[in-house]
Amino acid sequence: MDHSLAMRRTEQAIVRLAYAGLDARALRIEALRRLRAAVPVDAAFWATVDPATLLFTGSVVEEIPEFVTPAFLANEFLQDDVNKFVHLAHAARPVQSLYAATRDAPEASRRYREILAPIGLGDELRAALRVGSVTWGVICLHRDVTGAPFTPAEAAVLERVAPHLAVGLRTALRIEHASDDPMPDAPGLVVLNDDLSIAAATAPAERWLAELSDWPRRAEPPQAVLAVAGRLLVLERSAGGACPLQRTRAQTRSGQWLALHASRLSGPGGGQIAVILEPATPTEVAPLVLQAYGLTDREAQVAQLVLQGHSTNEIAANLSIAALTVQQHLKAVFDKTGVHSRRALVAEVFGRHYLPRLRTHPDARQSFAQEGW
Repeated sequence: MDHSLAMRRTEQAIVRLAYAGLDARALRIEALRRLRAAVPVDAAFWATVDPATLLFTGSVVEEIPEFVTPAFLANEFLQDDVNKFVHLAHAARPVQSLYAATRDAPEASRRYREILAPIGLGDELRAALRVGSVTWGVICLHRDVTGAPFTPAEAAVLERVAPHLAVGLRTALRIEHASDDPMPDAPGLVVLNDDLSIAAATAPAERWLAELSDWPRRAEPPQAVLAVAGRLLVLERSAGGACPLQRTRAQTRSGQWLALHASRLSGPGGGQIAVILEPATPTEVAPLVLQAYGLTDREAQVAQLVLQGHSTNEIAANLSIAALTVQQHLKAVFDKTGVHSRRALVAEVFGRHYLPRLRTHPDARQSFAQEGW
């Protein structure tokens, strides 16, 4: 079979997969398997991210040893280098290889010199998976150091399927609703050493850690914990001292939403890093869930006020817009979420993501009510 024809068929298969309604882990595993048919790789890292912070919320890792994770995190958050994910998220082209970025001089990259080459990896092909300007995931494909660099044609394959994969990740966020399985409702505390290994954890934290969605399960802390702690480190370095608490959101294997907060403990030598994991409130998660439906900022504002029980006139007054404009925005919200009434919108967003928690943790109703939900 002609190679170009095989590549086109692989691309088509990946695009179909992106719209098949798979959960985020299954999508990444299956898409990587198909992608290898068009773009051979020897190792891979694929993470979902919080669009608001671009911090990793869960990862699928293939053939990358755990012991290099701290070095990758330090490079991503603390060091200058080419093809940083945060840069690709805003670049005109969200896909680029290491060799292309360094003009075939990979030794110019600190990541190559200090991480990739020592573990036998050569070129890497990175992408930010975006829908419009919103990034829902990042991917990095690696070649063995003895292998050929990624070609422009191979980079083009990834660039063509990347927007579809981003849609697939966004859709997965909507369809992965919380299960009825009982989970801890209390906050958990994880204390990290300077190398971001776990020094101590409370019992609720250990249960939450086991629920975070990295695959396969690894001995190191989950990517969501490492990322929020890594962001704290980079801000401390740039500020030359203490900095505000850092936050992100992540979805667990069972569909529960967690809020993660990282801060520096006081004590000798500057103290360790504390990460609190706790069930996310509607205020923390509703904007992300609504964004996953592709709502504009104004549509999301209207939808949030509807979810809080406000009338059309109240929403108009709150947003300083006409009641007719509210109705127009609400029609767009209904079209994008696939519902036909306010009650159905509440069922789609609130019922899918929060009702199971209320069933298993009736005391959560009080905190929901305090936020106006």
